[in-house]
Amino acid sequence: MSQPAGRILALDLGSSSVRAVVLDGDGDRLTPLPGAAVREQARIHQSADGAAELDLAAYLGATVSCLDELSADGHLRGVHTVGISTQWHSLLSLDEHDEPVGPCLSWMDLRPTLPKHPAPADAGAFHARTGAWWHPFYWPARIGWLRATVGPARRYVGLPEYLGLALWGEPTASVSSASGTGALDTRTCRWDDEALSLAGVTTEQVPPLADDDWRGRFTDEYRKRWPDLADARIAPPLGDGAASALGSGCFDAGHLSVTVGTSAAVRLVTTDAADPAPAVWRYRVDHRRAVFGVAYSGGGVLDEWVTGLLDIDPAAQGAALAGLAPGEHGLVCLPFHAGHRPPAADPAGAGGTLHGLRLTTSGTHVLAATLEGLCHEITDGARAVDPAGSALPMLGGGAIAASSWLTGRLTAGLGGRAERVTDPEVGALGAAAGALGIDVAPTTEPVTATDTDVAAMAAAAARHRTLRDRLA
Repeated sequence: MSQPAGRILALDLGSSSVRAVVLDGDGDRLTPLPGAAVREQARIHQSADGAAELDLAAYLGATVSCLDELSADGHLRGVHTVGISTQWHSLLSLDEHDEPVGPCLSWMDLRPTLPKHPAPADAGAFHARTGAWWHPFYWPARIGWLRATVGPARRYVGLPEYLGLALWGEPTASVSSASGTGALDTRTCRWDDEALSLAGVTTEQVPPLADDDWRGRFTDEYRKRWPDLADARIAPPLGDGAASALGSGCFDAGHLSVTVGTSAAVRLVTTDAADPAPAVWRYRVDHRRAVFGVAYSGGGVLDEWVTGLLDIDPAAQGAALAGLAPGEHGLVCLPFHAGHRPPAADPAGAGGTLHGLRLTTSGTHVLAATLEGLCHEITDGARAVDPAGSALPMLGGGAIAASSWLTGRLTAGLGGRAERVTDPEVGALGAAAGALGIDVAPTTEPVTATDTDVAAMAAAAARHRTLRDRLA
């Protein structure tokens, strides 16, 4: 699809920060504008009882501040389209004046629990329709918890819909953001009747759903504040996982997005909304494309934990790891230190496991085993999402960018061939590409692993699965 030349503004509404990037667009090419990227921190209030609440006023303020800075520097001049990448799974309740009632739950909030009754009539059919599970991570259970905790509300929305009310005057939800709620039928892209019934709400109490060609405009207040955005059209937001996949060049079933940042995820974009495998979720990119995936709470945070706990010198870490063959340490690590994502019933879980310690075990061995354990879990997720193993893995994220060793181990686990995404703005690229309806190719470099390393990782993975199955 040919697009007009000009600038595109990409907003990344993350869990702990807001990022705004301006890109130059020309046809199907998108190039970040030098110096036109800003970030503002957003507060999450966490406490020992499992609370993880977004500060809505601070979040709105951070978003406005990003655009103020870009506007002051003249970077918004010529922007014709606004694309948005948003965190999935947030939730808050609104009163009759559309003012928040109680907290805004982030995906990290562990307080909601499943009620004993009711439950889906058929758990398998519920998963097949919604692509999610009857789980406290999702809206059907979380809305019930909010109703019991802060009382009934006029309606329930996520962070992107709340910001939509504030910035462009509409709480309309994209099918992409709604698909992460666990209350959308992700085959038909309509709210699921049973999911809403379990939550105790009606369709009038959840956001209206936007068509893919919906476009919003900033309110009069913000058009005056940012005159360069007066005529800009705002596209329906994409869930951050969908945006990252598109920005990594994973816009079809031939490419598998494998991201390792603080956490980790495997995602596959396809026009086929087939029933997901038992441990796989299915969300949406838009009405045309679904995104299948498996997510992990542990990623680069595991590297930080081990190096901090054992006081490993990061400068010497690479050389020490390079001297080890895959699995040579003799350890097996189940890397669940940061807990579990659905469908695991207990998000906190029993924690991680390190098996096979000996008096000869070193800190380097522990670090290698922990990160290899993460690679084994990601490899299993990749096979669940892409059973044939035919999609080319596109590796990205901060932990991948920081460690060629981890990149090599993960490539070996995934069969020996991958592309490493070196473009740092994949979220912005994906948000912009989704808004424009185009496919983009990020900057990448090929990565290969030797047959010896592939075989060694496969043998280590077998030991990993054996221990995991025994403990399960």
